[in-house]
Amino acid sequence: MISKESVIRDLNAVRLQSPLVHNITNYVVMNITANALLAVGASPVMAHAAEEVEDMVKIASSLVINIGTLSKSWVDAMIKAGKAARERDIPVVFDPVGAGATAYRTKTSLQIIKECRPGVIRGNASEIMALVGDKGNTKGVDSMASSGSALQAAELLVKKTGAVVVISGPVDYIMDGQTVVEVKNGVPMMGRITGLGCTATALVGAFMAVDRDLLLASAHAMTVMGIAGELAAKRSDGPGTMQIHFLDALYKLSNEEITTYFNAK
Repeated sequence: MISKESVIRDLNAVRLQSPLVHNITNYVVMNITANALLAVGASPVMAHAAEEVEDMVKIASSLVINIGTLSKSWVDAMIKAGKAARERDIPVVFDPVGAGATAYRTKTSLQIIKECRPGVIRGNASEIMALVGDKGNTKGVDSMASSGSALQAAELLVKKTGAVVVISGPVDYIMDGQTVVEVKNGVPMMGRITGLGCTATALVGAFMAVDRDLLLASAHAMTVMGIAGELAAKRSDGPGTMQIHFLDALYKLSNEEITTYFNAK
């Protein structure tokens, strides 16, 4: 089960091992995603050309697939990379950004899940609900539903896919069909910074590279994300400075801070 000690253990493992995290992600979030992975101690690579994704997956420790800015060529590369990762037993986390907002996004998300079989699916409540046919309540890529309202949908998604499902929100829920972990770290201002949800997915990619217990790896990533957000908010005047302080907090996050701010069960 998750504990302060297990979070500290995995964070130290990320810093020690500096796993290569292969990201096929969107234009909007590439910068903050890469910087967050560097800050936490991982080694990011952003590679989406179909001609090289299989070769990149071969040397990576995990794969992050994020459909934020969709195009057919990128989707083809995502599926190619996901299949290659599956064949090599490299863990995959999938972020169905905006699923439910358009039929194309939902269809693409379901195709990636079917063909790539990700070990972890992380999304907001509306996205998770859309993946099981519940239209939910979405506004573009933002959720208008609370994370708790998607619990039933997440349980169904776990049964259908076998993946660990992470629902982001004021309370993050992480479940694998047997256990549900609740992470209550974080602050509302995090929702005012473009790409922090996608950053959470990337951090899951870093933690799953060092811990093959995907439930715990995901919960540890969400805990570190939330604590860094709380620490950053204390030093910030608004979203602009919040982003800077968030990266600093990830970089400097100490065992003592994890022990003090840990709020998961």
